[in-house]
Amino acid sequence: MQIGFDNEKYLKKQSEHIMERIGKFDNKLYLEFGGKLFDDYHASRVLPGFAADSKLQMLMTVADQAEIVMVVSADDIERNKIRADLGITYDEDVVRLINEFRSRGLYVGSVVLSMFANQTSATKFQTRLAKMGIPVYHHYMIPGYPTNVPFIVSDEGFGKNDYIETTRPLVVVTAPGPGSGKMCTCLSQLYHEHKRGVRAGYAKYETFPVWNLPLDHPVNLAYEAATADLNDVNMIDPYHLKAYGETTVNYNRDVEIFPVLNAMFMKIYGTSPYASPTDMGVNQVGNCIIDDNACRTASHQEIIRRYYQALSGVAEGTRNQEELNKINLIMSHENLSPADRKPVAPALERAARTGAPAVAIELPDGTIITGKTGDLLGASAAALMNSLKHLAGIPHEQKVLSPESLSPIQTLKTQYLGSKNPRLHTDEMLIALSSNAAVNKEAFQVLQQLSKLSGSQVHSSVILSSQDKKIFKKLKCDVTNEPKSK
Repeated sequence: MQIGFDNEKYLKKQSEHIMERIGKFDNKLYLEFGGKLFDDYHASRVLPGFAADSKLQMLMTVADQAEIVMVVSADDIERNKIRADLGITYDEDVVRLINEFRSRGLYVGSVVLSMFANQTSATKFQTRLAKMGIPVYHHYMIPGYPTNVPFIVSDEGFGKNDYIETTRPLVVVTAPGPGSGKMCTCLSQLYHEHKRGVRAGYAKYETFPVWNLPLDHPVNLAYEAATADLNDVNMIDPYHLKAYGETTVNYNRDVEIFPVLNAMFMKIYGTSPYASPTDMGVNQVGNCIIDDNACRTASHQEIIRRYYQALSGVAEGTRNQEELNKINLIMSHENLSPADRKPVAPALERAARTGAPAVAIELPDGTIITGKTGDLLGASAAALMNSLKHLAGIPHEQKVLSPESLSPIQTLKTQYLGSKNPRLHTDEMLIALSSNAAVNKEAFQVLQQLSKLSGSQVHSSVILSSQDKKIFKKLKCDVTNEPKSK
């Protein structure tokens, strides 16, 4: 993979820019963090060279100046809202994030329960946080939010929220997912700080869209494809264009809410520190791209992956046709087709030739390895085994796992666990390899290759099982499949 992004430059420029923004206020900045603080794999896919935990690394460079405030909606806790990518509830994710931040040496100052109305589950969660030594504050639903500015910016609006005690110049406000109330928390704090004689600042840290790349740059189009289900649309920031005569990119929600935010700033400060939504941002990603063509190519591949995800989602009933139509338009704009994804044709050709489901894996060096459904292994397990053998230098025709070693697993699946499919999935095949590794040097050699799969591209001729998808994801492979069942 060709590197297109300078991660070290990004860490330096981003931290410097944030510290500079703090200096424009009374040494107090509330920074709303959008997206993921770590495991930001979308960014690392469209900006080759961007580390998945870059934002966390950046925070660690200013760790002595920063504290983290986590916001979670009490309503989301009450209804056990699930974070889709991890399969855990929002309250569990808050605990996970706190532990992760602490393990990196970052200071978590408090948790805010937004939309608080004495919900039973939220109250229990507060008790749990107290045992962890985490202060908890309550913010409430404000009638007329966000448009009734006179009421919101008053003692009956923001004034009823708890004031969050903070001790450091940079307060990073983050959440387990969208709709948690990060922006409202920041603005509430500005109101309370102003009442205490402190002119605190607000800024927004969103990686995408990249404000200083063209509107139709593939990096920005890939973001549109990734958020097709949210009805987000990238657009020229009209306020920035009017104020400075400079064309910048933002997205519709920030542009639409800016007049309201501006009115709140005017109400709190008497003047507004910003002339546009772009002014509020601190993102320096666009200034750290070192190979534009590499990022364009990577973004095109991401758009195609998003197309396949939407296509499969429509087939399974988890996505809607409108989302797929939006990505189709982006594909057409960039003259992309599914065939531009390299493992697609080999997977389909192998399936057509054998009459069985097939999987193709494009390894990081560009080599394509395929596998088909057989008597012992499913297509995913076969392709994974073949890829690991290739990386280990073991001839394709040489068996690493004998039928005799797999037979007990098949018996367990079919006779005791009620499965109708005797073939091994990827996880079962890896367990079989592990159990043989102590006495089988080829099995040991094959297992040693697992880390080399990171960045591989996988395509299946049929919809993959959830278990196979999970294993490929854990191996840091990007997976797509055709929208049909076996």
